[in-house]
Amino acid sequence: MNNPTKAKSTWAAVVQQADRGNPMPPRRDERSTEQWQAALTPEQFYVMRHKGTERPHSSEMCSLFTPGIYACAGCNTPLFDSSHKFESGTGWPSFSGPIEPNVVAYHNDGGFGMARIETTCNVCDAHLGHVFPDGPAPSGLRYCINAVSLKKVSTNTAG
Repeated sequence: MNNPTKAKSTWAAVVQQADRGNPMPPRRDERSTEQWQAALTPEQFYVMRHKGTERPHSSEMCSLFTPGIYACAGCNTPLFDSSHKFESGTGWPSFSGPIEPNVVAYHNDGGFGMARIETTCNVCDAHLGHVFPDGPAPSGLRYCINAVSLKKVSTNTAG
């Protein structure tokens, strides 16, 4: 399994990837719109394929801190380890970093008059949420992720 300690990143590295390009993903999942619509719930399709946002505090996943791995709800790629999950008070699950540096992609997002960095699954391009430079040490990053974009796939943490 992947090692979450290998994925340590900094805000400068995130910004550089958003500006210059992301690493090669471990694999690709390129389904058609119709295939995604059939595989996802309507809410997941809206959030993951149309860059929507779920309501804050709408998922029990925000307060779930049991050990485990969180994967992309679309393609099952392991993305985050619960050991990097923290309570941010934002109403969305928050993590300090991904499991591996090549599973999350970064994109400049100037929508709604804000300058943010969007996070997507690097395997299937599903919208996950955004990353901000106000997280806990040691990374200082807060990956604010839509719960509907994730599913818990393991109760064992990566080793």
